[in-house]
Amino acid sequence: MTELAKTYNPGEVEQRWYAHWERAGLFRARPNPEKTPYTVVIPPPNITGILTMGHVLNNTIQDVFVRWKRMQGYETLWMPGTDHAGIATQNVVEKSLAGEGTNRHALGREKFVARVWEWKKEYGGTIIRQLRRLGATCDWERERFTMDEGLSRAVQEMFVRLHEKSLIYRGKYIVNWCPKDHTAISDDEVNYHEVQGHIWHIAYPVTGSDERAIVATTRPETMLGDTAVAVHPSDERYRHLIGKTLTLPLAGRGIPVIADESVDVAFGTGMVKVTPAHDPNDFLICQRYNESAPVERRMEPLSIFDVSATTNDLVPEKYRGLDRFDARKAVVADLTAGGFLVKTEPHTHNVGRCYRCDTVIEPYLSDQWFVRMKPLAERALAVVQRGEIRFYPDRWVKTYEHWMTNIRDWCISRQLWWGHRIPVWYCVGDDHCTLECGKPIVSRTKPDACPHCGSGNLRQDEDVLDTWFSSWLWPFSTLGWPDDTPELRYFYPTDTLVTGPDIIFFWVARMIMAGLEVTGGIPRPDGSPRTGDGSIIPFRNVYFTGIIRDAQGRKMSKSLGNSPDPIEVIDEYGADALRFTIAYLAPLGQDVLYSNDRCELGRNFANKIWNAGRFLLMNARETAASPSGPEGLDAHSDLADRWIVSRFNSTAIALNDALGKFDVNTAARILYDFLWHDFCDWFIEMLKGRIYGDEPAAVKTAVMGRAMFMYEETLKLLHPFMPFLTEELWQNLRRRRPSESIMVDAYPAGDPARVDRGTERDMGFVQECINSIRNIRGELSVPPSREITLLVRFTDPAMSGVLVKYEGYFRRLARVSEIRKHGSGKKPPQSASAVVPGGEMFIPLGGLIDLDAERNRIEKELVRATAMFSNTEKKLRDTSFVDKAPPQIVEQERKKLDSFKSTMEKLKSSLGNIG
Repeated sequence: MTELAKTYNPGEVEQRWYAHWERAGLFRARPNPEKTPYTVVIPPPNITGILTMGHVLNNTIQDVFVRWKRMQGYETLWMPGTDHAGIATQNVVEKSLAGEGTNRHALGREKFVARVWEWKKEYGGTIIRQLRRLGATCDWERERFTMDEGLSRAVQEMFVRLHEKSLIYRGKYIVNWCPKDHTAISDDEVNYHEVQGHIWHIAYPVTGSDERAIVATTRPETMLGDTAVAVHPSDERYRHLIGKTLTLPLAGRGIPVIADESVDVAFGTGMVKVTPAHDPNDFLICQRYNESAPVERRMEPLSIFDVSATTNDLVPEKYRGLDRFDARKAVVADLTAGGFLVKTEPHTHNVGRCYRCDTVIEPYLSDQWFVRMKPLAERALAVVQRGEIRFYPDRWVKTYEHWMTNIRDWCISRQLWWGHRIPVWYCVGDDHCTLECGKPIVSRTKPDACPHCGSGNLRQDEDVLDTWFSSWLWPFSTLGWPDDTPELRYFYPTDTLVTGPDIIFFWVARMIMAGLEVTGGIPRPDGSPRTGDGSIIPFRNVYFTGIIRDAQGRKMSKSLGNSPDPIEVIDEYGADALRFTIAYLAPLGQDVLYSNDRCELGRNFANKIWNAGRFLLMNARETAASPSGPEGLDAHSDLADRWIVSRFNSTAIALNDALGKFDVNTAARILYDFLWHDFCDWFIEMLKGRIYGDEPAAVKTAVMGRAMFMYEETLKLLHPFMPFLTEELWQNLRRRRPSESIMVDAYPAGDPARVDRGTERDMGFVQECINSIRNIRGELSVPPSREITLLVRFTDPAMSGVLVKYEGYFRRLARVSEIRKHGSGKKPPQSASAVVPGGEMFIPLGGLIDLDAERNRIEKELVRATAMFSNTEKKLRDTSFVDKAPPQIVEQERKKLDSFKSTMEKLKSSLGNIG
């Protein structure tokens, strides 16, 4: 048994214990038929990433669950790994090349990819090292990367299987194109922002007539690619124009007027320009029109932009080579000069931007690979609706349902070099080519020859797969799929997924779809969760975290400068303090208002627990005590001992219940209240009276042994939240073997038979009485050294009996020298009073304080508090202040008003007590 330092130093403790845990192999998970598995897969952070406060919240919650389940006896696997982050990583390396005066095209594909692998090796592990600082107990020996050999094979297998079932196809379609990154991105990767723009009304002359068709558009530059103008077939205003030809201004081409029921007669003029290559709705109009139009009248989409959104050779010469926004200015100017611009109106609408680089998205017609989502979504929706997969909080089920019932096909091809190359080859051609040679050859490995003509001259598809295509396989590919591995059989399905709701579509929904599609053949023990058709869900529960915001409610960002570096926070406060604070502040599924100074809560809590440990260890040496074990719980016990045993067990039961309901925030608060208030503030203070009193040595040893045992068990309750502090203290409470660790000791479940409601009620009464006495002493400035006489009047004999029975606590903790009954129905003169359950208490003030001086002091304080109350109330009645001031400032003033009012009430009560 060693002596603890006077102050807790997390910097010295944390890295030492983490290294010990890793060396001891305590994070490792192995298939073990004697134990129940518990599996969590980490949301793989990008290899370009560094630890953020969002990562802190997400990974703290995961670690709490993993440590809790490990201590409960489960074989726990927390699967770690990182994502190759196609667009982000390629951008980082391309910037580096630009700084060297070169680019990827100069290097060529093979050398560029090799350069990215070099970058990954040097910089890609930063966030993994930072997660270790946080205390994450991942099985690092199993760390995976979405482009490692095994996961690459899984991606190829998934692509081929879906293609064989016609769930993957290639076709022309309007995609969301990023002109900066030169790649398509999925619908879910577009961030929409409301902007104040314009709507332009343009006159299209009717060929052979003086009539003009007025078309309204928000993108006048795309008119250079118009192939028709559409009207609703029932719109009486324009029915006579259907089938006629219009002259396209500035281009001089003739385009038809067609009918389509998708046209909104209430928008603009009710006439819609049709630009099939640059608008998804126009593309569908074109397809519908071509289905019934004669071959010679079918529309051919005109793509007027290149990959950088610069106008190409399909527009009139004077507009060629212009950026799309410069083209807009030129077109509007020429429409105005030519008399074609009828009017311009302000118009608010949504503009899509790339989620990676914030570039305005350009709808773009191109050949892409897609996954048919509706067949996959049906089963994935059903398992959530049936409760086979549970969402916490469950409000996200509605969001999930809406998206899954309105799902669109997923564009999975990306025009990048870094990523999983699409496993498709094309016959480049020779003299023996057939008509079939133009078809894609989908294969798990590169074919030796074209299956149609036998040529070995094959070219692999240049595109790579969307990063999410590897991520949607994460729960089972990391365990060895498509191979039948012992890990896959034992650890799959996983148990708890912790993630942000912002990727419920990117990742959560897709993992459910992929898991149900391909894992049905995994052999499982009886009773394992399968759906009705034999498929296996990828996880049982999904915990959606909130967003970390600053104290003003703003989302954290680099531009605002309100996003702290978690490693700097750990250096200042300690990982335990940060972990506990973030859990304490994070209600289930709600946003977290965070600032670094709030980590004072966690640091102060750690110091409080540390000081309790120092006190117990110092007195253990004096009494020759050590943690007694369960057998010593009842030896020489008094009210405080019985009460702390009862409170510990009721706390353990409530804590396990909260964690079982994924209510981490409530669990943290349960721990805080028990340790800070019950154990440290009350139990240890009551304990001092016995160990410093006249009790026999054997009694003191028993009392201290029980106290140390309860402290030891309490540390185990706290361990998942504050692992480093608890390990350090637990190791010092008694001699341990090198293999022993708190993180693999049994987690207390709580014994209902040990919960004594009567004892808790009596102790609650004693605490309330002592607090009332302390409040009176504080409000009236009674010196701490002065003993008081307590007069009591009770209508409830039971409460009176409790007070008499535990009179010793009042003497030690409230400096009460004497307790007497007050028989009169009147309040004793010049006394302070307090109402308690079943009666009333009085403290005679004569001789305790200078009544006149105290009365003067209170009256002055009351005048000051009243003035401050009046000034604040006046400010809040001022509508100009309330309307113009920031909401947080107004709220602060309201809190001040409540505080001043409370102070006034206390001061008036104190004056009444003095009389």
